[in-house]
Amino acid sequence: MAPKSSTNGTTMMMGHKMHGMMMHMTFFWGKDTLILFNGFPAGNTGHYVLALFMIFIMSILIEFISHTRFIKPHTNPMVARFIQTLLHFLRISLAYLVMLALMSFNGGVFLVAILGHALGFFFSTRAYKEPHQPFDLPPMTC
Repeated sequence: MAPKSSTNGTTMMMGHKMHGMMMHMTFFWGKDTLILFNGFPAGNTGHYVLALFMIFIMSILIEFISHTRFIKPHTNPMVARFIQTLLHFLRISLAYLVMLALMSFNGGVFLVAILGHALGFFFSTRAYKEPHQPFDLPPMTC
């Protein structure tokens, strides 16, 4: 379905109104983007920086959750399974939010997501842990 234009500057694309915003399908630079929510940050520099910061923190948390041991060795198996399930839920939820933010095709979002994952991995790798210590969650596969 081709985009249709109306007289008030609103564009209809696939049945959704796009109020003066263009959907990018290639990487671009700039603060004029929509990340996760309609109208956010929409050109506001402060909101754009806040969105980049939150994506950076979420990326770090994904790696931290993936490489940290939260369950003590002699924990009740049912409690351990419950904690593992909650950690898995949190890790996957954050990973999907970062992935959806990346679908904005904004270069800044891409850079902070990659840097967050790299920094989170650097500070939570096995080099800082006791040797042969298993983690609570299996690694995420690509």
